[in-house]
Amino acid sequence: MDAQLDGRTVVVTGAASGIGRACALAFAAEGAHVGVVDVREDAARETVALVEAAGGRAHATRADVTRSGEVEAAVAAAVRATGRLDAMVNNAGLVFNAPITETTDEQWRRVVDVNLTGVWLGCKHAIAAMLARGEGGAIVNVASVAGLVAAFSGQPAYIAAKGGVVQLTKALAIDHALDGIRVNCVCPGVVDTPMIDDAIASWPEDPAERAAAKQAIHGVQPIGRMSLAADVASTIVYLCSPLARDVTGAILPVDGGLVAR
Repeated sequence: MDAQLDGRTVVVTGAASGIGRACALAFAAEGAHVGVVDVREDAARETVALVEAAGGRAHATRADVTRSGEVEAAVAAAVRATGRLDAMVNNAGLVFNAPITETTDEQWRRVVDVNLTGVWLGCKHAIAAMLARGEGGAIVNVASVAGLVAAFSGQPAYIAAKGGVVQLTKALAIDHALDGIRVNCVCPGVVDTPMIDDAIASWPEDPAERAAAKQAIHGVQPIGRMSLAADVASTIVYLCSPLARDVTGAILPVDGGLVAR
């Protein structure tokens, strides 16, 4: 992309691993300074170290995305570090599997708080910073194919939260179009990340069965494999770059053709 983001500042939540870490590395490779935000501070610092080892620039901030003050502070830290905020990637999330009758009230609130309220807070504080600077900006929210279709059974709380992210994205894109703030959403399918490994580890006890389960997951998407975190990250970088200057309110599956079935 030829350093399309040189001199820009980007904040990425949930950047300690998986898609978030891939985003931090991809943005830094395009010349951006990256605010690496995660509740796991040590892992966030590991992401910063990887960025710096590759010649990029980044800083780490610990924040729980369900806490408004902490998200606001993370955005402020990025502005303080560079004097600007050009893009926000609301990536932090969690997967939860349970039928509705086995989901407690507390579990429902936790899934919605992290996956939907956390995105709302990231948008809220990023938009405030962008409006204060008056030069627009870009926001990408990470939802899921589960926000488009009920692709997987036993995930009503997760599906509801991710569907909310899709609609929130559309609403904010319309509300802030004239402010020059573009708001888009990517909907990953099955991505080979530590989150998938953790989920598989909770299934069969036998290691061979777990390996077979992971192999079966590769066949869920029409392309015949899981996506890589870097595949999703490259799409997110595009949406935050000048190449996508007229793209706002878009809900873009990055799912190997899963929702095209």
